[in-house]
Order: sequence, then structure tokens, then C-alpha cells
Amino acid sequence: MFYLISVTVLWAFSFSLIGVYLAGQVDPYFAVLSRILLAVLLFSPLLLRYRFSAGLVVPVMAIGAVQLGLMYLFYYQSFLLLSVAEVLVFTIFTPLYITLLYDVLARRFNPQFLLAAVIAVLAAALMRYNSLSTNYWTGFAVVQGANLCFAIGQVSYKRLIARHPGVTQYQLFGWFYAGAACIAIPAWLVLGTSNYPTSTLHWTVILWLGLVASGLGYYGWNKGATQVSSGMLAVMNNALIPAGLLVNVIIWQRDTDLVRLSVGCAMIGFSIWLCRRPAGQGG
Repeated sequence: MFYLISVTVLWAFSFSLIGVYLAGQVDPYFAVLSRILLAVLLFSPLLLRYRFSAGLVVPVMAIGAVQLGLMYLFYYQSFLLLSVAEVLVFTIFTPLYITLLYDVLARRFNPQFLLAAVIAVLAAALMRYNSLSTNYWTGFAVVQGANLCFAIGQVSYKRLIARHPGVTQYQLFGWFYAGAACIAIPAWLVLGTSNYPTSTLHWTVILWLGLVASGLGYYGWNKGATQVSSGMLAVMNNALIPAGLLVNVIIWQRDTDLVRLSVGCAMIGFSIWLCRRPAGQGG
């Protein structure tokens, strides 16, 4: 839980940074490429030092291509179609995708984890629901694409590491970013524009997002995913909602219904309690 909680706090800041400082100002494909290449750079000394079999490297690259590369392409486009509030509303379904996908792959059904995921979704909806724009279905579909990519990546990585319990994850994880780069580079070459960062603030935000939020964040999140049950992982995907709201209130001083926030936090706390069993008991 330490890794998941730490990254949740980290990403709570990052979400607002994208919506406030990058969306509509910097080409989303360039922003995605920059973040991923910075993460590759951060892990490059480990890529050069340690060697792994193709049976590990290829799956990790494929997971990175989906969970980070494809997900970012969907994610950044969503900010061009929706308001920040709407993007937040539509991200709440990730826990359901994780729970259902994990159970399908494990050929089982865990009603307790599904209930926890549903409660987490309802809690996030309560905290973040606002009136939606009239033409939002395209944006909804784009966000669900991001949600599915993120869920598939988490579940796949958790199952892969479970089959290779002796692997040192930080030595291997650079290939995750290398796989994401295989998506980001051609996407930028084909679809990118010349709308590059124009200020020191833009570059500072990109450096933070690439080296810290992506480089350290995804390693910490995926490592944490291997240490908790699938139900706990699902619920923690929506813990970002109250964390992000608190950041908006404290730093950007955005108006927030504190009653809804408090009730939603209590519901997510109950979801976490439902998933309190360790990873070895129920996956």
C-alpha cells in the first residue's frame, strides 16, 4: 500500500498540471513523447547494465506500450474534448475494468472485490459529478479507451510478476518505458503538430511529469500493484479523485462541495476495508 498511496499523492498534483498548463497549449503528442522519453532517460543506466530474457522483456514492453503509450494518447486527447471535471468523472470506471478483467483471466468471480469496485465508482461519481456538456459522448469514449489501457496494463503486469517472483523490478522496468516509446514516437511523427512548449513553465511541467510523475510514478504504481489484491488495486485507482480534489482546493483554491468530498472519501475508505485481505488471499 505504501507505493500506491505515495503515487496517488504524486499524481494528484500531476492531473491538474496537465489540465491547467498543457491542455490546449502544447501539442498532446509532443507532450506524451516528452514524458515517455524522459522516463526512458531516467531508467537508461539500468537498461544498459542489466540483461533479461526475451520472455520478460517483450511482455514488459507490450505492457508499457498499452498501459502508458496508448493510454497517454487517449488521455491527452480527452482534455481537448472535455473539461477537467468531465475527464475526472469519466475516469471512475477503471476499478470495474480491473476487477472484471482480473477475474476473467483468473477464471473466477470475487463478488467482494466487485462490490468494493462499484462502491469506489459511486464514491468518485459523488465527489466529481457536475453538469456535463451536451456533446460529450466522443470524449467519454476517448476516456474509456484510456481507462481500459490503464486497467489492462496493471492487470497484465501484476500477473506477469506473479509468474516471475524472483525478478528485481527496478532493473527490468526501463523496458516498460521503451515499449511506450514505440507507440509515442510514430504517433508524434504522424499526428503531431508544431505547437511546442513556448515558456519555461511549460518545460518545467513537462520535466516534472516525465521524470517524476511518469518515471518514478509508474514504477511505484506497478510495483505496488504486485503487492496488493486485485480488489485493493481496483479501489486505489479511484483514490486519486479525493486526492486531486484536495490539491485543487488547497493549491488552486477551486470550489468544492466538502460534504460530498467527505462522504465520498468515507465510501472509498469502506471499499479499501472490503479489500483488506493480502495479495496472497484472492489475488
